[in-house]
Amino acid sequence: MSSTKAQTQFNQVLKTEIESIKAAGTYKSERVILSPQNSAIKVAGKDGKASAQVNFCANNYLGLADHPEVIARSKHYLDTHGSGLSSVRFICGTQ
Repeated sequence: MSSTKAQTQFNQVLKTEIESIKAAGTYKSERVILSPQNSAIKVAGKDGKASAQVNFCANNYLGLADHPEVIARSKHYLDTHGSGLSSVRFICGTQ
């Protein structure tokens, strides 16, 4: 079997599987969030219009992601300590 034919068959298997997932109502599509992460967000609908939604799927349950004091302190520490990943504390030390 040629690689082109195998690829075509594989693509058909994937297409069939995706269609069955959609038919079952379990297909996941990404949402476009139009506002800062908070407990309430604006999300682009399928029609392109924004709608207000309760955000149950973020790690921002305390509302700190857009808290002005947290943002200000984050900027301060970026200025004084920089940003980046080095390694774990026991290799590089604690800053």
